[in-house]
Amino acid sequence: SPLEKLSVNGSIRAKEVKVEVANWTDYVFAEDYNLLSLPELANYIKDNGKLPEVASALSAEKDGVNLGEMGKILLKKIEELTLHLIEKDQQLSKQKKENQDLQKRMSRVELLLNIN
Repeated sequence: SPLEKLSVNGSIRAKEVKVEVANWTDYVFAEDYNLLSLPELANYIKDNGKLPEVASALSAEKDGVNLGEMGKILLKKIEELTLHLIEKDQQLSKQKKENQDLQKRMSRVELLLNIN
């Protein structure tokens, strides 16, 4: 006695499955999007044992997952990770430049000390 219009008790093979979704995740790249910081995210994972918005293992095993929604959530998480990676790359580039500047200054100081 299935509750859905189509229930299959077994495997399904298809060349293509199209799942219609609304509110795709491009909003993650908007200037006003509230991206959790990595420490906030780490605390959330520590407290909840899962990523925000992602179903827990218990819930997924019990109720299954909606493929359209799960695809949307996973894409959102990839986009958030991409934003974090871009931010970290910018921080690293800035640190490399600061390090190079410090090395140049140290070389000048060493030259001055050797002269005296």
